[in-house]
Amino acid sequence: MRPPASLDDDGDERFLRRLGERVRELRTERGVARRTLAAESGLSERYIAQLESGRGNISVLLLRRLAGALQVPLRRLLLDEPRESEDLTHAAELLRRLDPSRLSAARAWLARTLATPEAAERRGRIALIGLRGAGKTTLGSAAAERLGVPFIELDREVERAAGVGLATLFELYGQDGYRRFERACLESVIREHEQCVLATGGGIVTDPSTFELLLAQSFTIWLRAAPHEHMERVRAQGDLRPMAGNAEAMADLERILATRDALYQRADVTLSTSGRTVEASLEELLRAVALPAPSGGASLGKATRSAD
Repeated sequence: MRPPASLDDDGDERFLRRLGERVRELRTERGVARRTLAAESGLSERYIAQLESGRGNISVLLLRRLAGALQVPLRRLLLDEPRESEDLTHAAELLRRLDPSRLSAARAWLARTLATPEAAERRGRIALIGLRGAGKTTLGSAAAERLGVPFIELDREVERAAGVGLATLFELYGQDGYRRFERACLESVIREHEQCVLATGGGIVTDPSTFELLLAQSFTIWLRAAPHEHMERVRAQGDLRPMAGNAEAMADLERILATRDALYQRADVTLSTSGRTVEASLEELLRAVALPAPSGGASLGKATRSAD
């Protein structure tokens, strides 16, 4: 798979060129001359001309002044992505002005109105979500074998696409770069596999657009476990990093689980992986896939001692 375009070489020059294009487009939309924009922003006309041509660097503070003069949020200038449609821009601004309770109601209304496929239509592509140590790899591979479908680990797809391991990927591109690879790989899996069991990374729920795509195109199961079981299972795999030099590791893990709880609960099914054998857990998972799930997401009994 070819890496996402934003991760190609000459990234700095490309970013500056796109930044200049966005400034020029926004200035044109407002119908203001370069001289007027210079006066309103306090920047020189020559400086703005260099910026629009992709040859000028700019500090964050000056960019903030420029965004104010253009009457757009700073993020409109910084986002290194294709320009979104006007309808999407206005819809996003409307949603941002809502208080949390109304925003939650708006999201639920949109989900109902836009009618993503019913759970029964998504059961061919099963996605397992949850933190490391919940049992995604162990249960996912066993379920795929029983169902006769491919088992795919999204992080391994990311490594293949990037040509490097996850640790190196994060060093080279950071969290944002990893998320772009993750999104591209998820799109590829959806395009190429109508039936599969997919184990996702624990943080996929924190990227709204990628998580929405996963929810819309797969039958999602949250494999959950008690914090100490997550830790024990990861260490049992020989990975001592969760505890290495960090006396607050358990508290950090508990905070992560608490922060993501509402996101994980959006899965079609919640399956606890605490206190049962792999075999018992597998049977629970297969029943969840085979039977219609109640609206709002079903919650199944406890399961497995497996680890990712």
